[in-house]
Amino acid sequence: MRNFEQPGRSIAVGRSGMAATSHPMATLTAIDILKSGGKAIDAAVAACAVQCVVEAGSTGIGGDCFALFAPNGGDQVIAFNGSGRTPAATDLKWFKDQGVSEITRSSPHAVTIPGAVDAWTRLVADHGRMSMADILAPAIALARDGYGITPRVSADISHQRAMLALDPSTRRIFLDNDEVPAVGSIQRQPELAETLSAIGSHGRDAFYRGDVAEDMVSYLRSLGGLHTIADFSSATGEYVTPISTTYRGWTVHECPPNGQGIIALMILKILERFTPSGHPLNADNLHIEVEATRLAYAARERWLADAATSNVPVDFLLSDELADSLASKIKPNEVCDAGGLIDGVEHSDTVYISVVDKDRNAVSFINSIFHPYGSGLMAPKSGVLFHNRSQSFVLAEGHPNAIGPRKRPMHTIIPAMVTRNGKATLSFGVMGGHYQAMGHAHFLSKLFDYGMDIQSAVDLPRLFPLPGTVTIEAEETIRTAIGENLRGRGFKVIPPKWAIGGAQAVWIDHQLGTLLGASDHRKDGCALGY
Repeated sequence: MRNFEQPGRSIAVGRSGMAATSHPMATLTAIDILKSGGKAIDAAVAACAVQCVVEAGSTGIGGDCFALFAPNGGDQVIAFNGSGRTPAATDLKWFKDQGVSEITRSSPHAVTIPGAVDAWTRLVADHGRMSMADILAPAIALARDGYGITPRVSADISHQRAMLALDPSTRRIFLDNDEVPAVGSIQRQPELAETLSAIGSHGRDAFYRGDVAEDMVSYLRSLGGLHTIADFSSATGEYVTPISTTYRGWTVHECPPNGQGIIALMILKILERFTPSGHPLNADNLHIEVEATRLAYAARERWLADAATSNVPVDFLLSDELADSLASKIKPNEVCDAGGLIDGVEHSDTVYISVVDKDRNAVSFINSIFHPYGSGLMAPKSGVLFHNRSQSFVLAEGHPNAIGPRKRPMHTIIPAMVTRNGKATLSFGVMGGHYQAMGHAHFLSKLFDYGMDIQSAVDLPRLFPLPGTVTIEAEETIRTAIGENLRGRGFKVIPPKWAIGGAQAVWIDHQLGTLLGASDHRKDGCALGY
């Protein structure tokens, strides 16, 4: 039970519907949609669209989307991959001939064709009830009429101020006379409002064809991009078969590669070979979590890529034999040789949304522009802020994740779902770029190894070993409590650049007929039920 003398949040409780997001306006929008008769996917898309406006540093229609959907609370989980591809003209040899050895954040080459809008419209058409016009109406009103800046949004703009000042459109929209807007100040995005309105009226074609597409393409090409109208008009996501494993008797579902959900499953399979004891944050337990993460992420750097264009050995990566082998490398009091190389792109920004409706349709939904405010490039007439997802590619011939034509990069964003006994029991996600796979395993271990509730597990302090290194980013509580212990085992322990990630979760209690929601204090949002 929660200690009510300590700071913290209570679990949200509802019966007819529950939404958990990282922004209050998004959560409120999702609940309003549910109460007006919308289904879970309608509410998730409406909430995400709102966040594309009010939390533009974390997500946008110029980014990508993944979703898991459990119809009527069953265990037949549906997955959708809404990640975009590179332009057809993209070629590794072209980059070499041009002397490009690195894709920089604000390069047009960092921008793949955004997949979010296609994913939204497909999912609503197939699993929703409301029109896109009604779903997008709250976001359109906020973009047109204005919204108040929340504390986390103000902080994110502060971190990105110099980059936002470089592009005339981002400078005009997100800065206030070139300064960081104060908490409570009003911001508007009139061009984005018009684009969202067009999508509401005319569907995905309003984004991938016509004036909006022409604005995006002309802007990116003016900067040297290889994008064409044909690249946008042919963009499409796809339904994919989820991958899964069991952990302590619970089945954990993730989207397959090109997302890193498989890495979360690998970490869980390694952790299942150990028996934790004592407090969930004691040094011995966290040592095992860190080492399992380092080993699984080394495999990520070697194998993870777009399964449509590269041979990703999913069965091998999820095999008991590999889990046994990796677990055997973990030594109790010293750092193991995990191999792997850091890819140089340390962080990303994302929104994760969990919604369950009265029929127990459960949606685990994630939408991202990668880094905070993505590439910092905004199409001037349409107000589309582009992500920088191509930074996840490798510029090395023969690597599975090497950049190429019409190829999807390795993706960090991963929604998740847990089922048991034929029913969906938990819809959850953890934001935070590369941290997400470890975040999934860390969160589930706290639930199923220690019996914590979802809010308490979200509230725990976090740490993350930077891939390919012995450096651990650790939040202050962990650094103070066991930092020296971890250093004694051979790790370098440092503060994170900012709080590690964020999380939302909804638990479905089928026996009691209630819904429990949790939301992370590291963001501005909340969980609400009714």
